[in-house]
Amino acid sequence: HRNALGALYSGSVKGDIFYARSRRYPSSLAASLDADNIPADVYSNVIDTVNDSLDALHDYMKLRKRALELVDLRMYDLNVPLADEPDDPIPYVDAAGMVTEALAPLGVEYGELLREGFESRWIDVYENQGKRKGGYSWGCYGVHPYVLLNYGGTLRDVFTLAHEMGHSLHTWYSHKNQPQVYSDYTIFLAEVASTVNETLLLEWMLDKASRDEKVFLLNHYLDQVRTTIYRQAMFAEFERDTHFAAERGEALTSDFLCGAWRELNARYHGPEMSPDDLIEVEWARIPHFYSAFYVFKYVTGFAAASMLARRLREGSAGERERYLRFLSRGSSAYSLDILKEAGVDMTTPEPLQEAVASFREKTAMLAGLLGVA
Repeated sequence: HRNALGALYSGSVKGDIFYARSRRYPSSLAASLDADNIPADVYSNVIDTVNDSLDALHDYMKLRKRALELVDLRMYDLNVPLADEPDDPIPYVDAAGMVTEALAPLGVEYGELLREGFESRWIDVYENQGKRKGGYSWGCYGVHPYVLLNYGGTLRDVFTLAHEMGHSLHTWYSHKNQPQVYSDYTIFLAEVASTVNETLLLEWMLDKASRDEKVFLLNHYLDQVRTTIYRQAMFAEFERDTHFAAERGEALTSDFLCGAWRELNARYHGPEMSPDDLIEVEWARIPHFYSAFYVFKYVTGFAAASMLARRLREGSAGERERYLRFLSRGSSAYSLDILKEAGVDMTTPEPLQEAVASFREKTAMLAGLLGVA
């Protein structure tokens, strides 16, 4: 089916270009970023900074290959955990207590709101017949947020609880402090608060964990960086290159798309990876590509959250107040400006560089625990 799927994607790209040119934008990328007032340099900065740090991902590939004792590391081996998830079930009440304690750096007011959410039935906790899978947070103006969970007592479920409550309290603060027209935050900011919560929970757990728990937690974190920073940046680079090629008049045939995807995977994953031939057509199954230039926001959100979480752990009252103001801003200013007020400048490579530095540090920690040089 790859020729048909190539034609579909090519048609989507041509549609993006048509709308951009009909509105006199210099490129489809500029048109996509205009609503959030984001310069194209921010998008390029994400791709360039990640490319400058591909050696960190290559080191993680080497670690995985040696830890799993593989002759050839294949793409599907990236789904194999390096440690079993602890199997002692965590009661929901205990999970709520863990999240509340881990998020103490956010201050007393934030903690009280967390407890209100846990105790006042904001959350549909358990699986039920006909209930959609996963976790989800949503709210309408004037009413507290609601959270959908399918809590099963695993450590991953505890992270999901922290994540969704990050969304919910972001919504609560924005709705409380903004008129309805500015009460919803943008997609560019949407994953920041949830990832701050996950990062604070991870660091809190690492401080208390046994050796085996640390291996699991570090593996969980490193795979999160791999899939959120590196993989999404690779997606973003593919989108940019295919749109720019079409704007130059080149045909986006399935051979062109497969060749571009094969080259990106080889460059990002490095010499330790032995890609299978079929990986070259993986682009055909990525639905995000039909909402062009969206996925880079996962990268910027993760990088911004990593920087904010580190500062919050360092513990000054000023940082807490600045962060709560960030949560309260909704869409009352442009997203980049709201982040700058919080102390994160996404027009520079610094936030991403800091996230990569943490990735390197935790790769070395995991290598030491596993005894893998």
